[in-house]
Amino acid sequence: MDVLAALEQVIAERRAAPAERSYVASLLAGGVDKVARKVGEEAIEVIIAAKNADEPRGAELLVGEVADLWFHSLVLLAALDVSHRDVLDELARRFGTSGIVEKARRTGASKPAE
Repeated sequence: MDVLAALEQVIAERRAAPAERSYVASLLAGGVDKVARKVGEEAIEVIIAAKNADEPRGAELLVGEVADLWFHSLVLLAALDVSHRDVLDELARRFGTSGIVEKARRTGASKPAE
């Protein structure tokens, strides 16, 4: 089962629902700014969970927070009519490339010293 594709489909379906009956619809009704703020909140929760990952149930809580971040990121992509497949394609394109080299390509920085 392709979970990301299934979630993308559910998000698309819920987009048409009344905002008072669907969490996704209520987020999308608030526009990109509202969804982006929610992604930011979830990212902060991931950071906090990561810092506490060595505590009892810490890894479990981290996984839950990352799942929330991924879900809200999918909602943000939907708000901008971008498919999760575009993100997967970009990750595939970067696969096998050094992170330092990739960052230099994206920022236009000079080639890193060897």
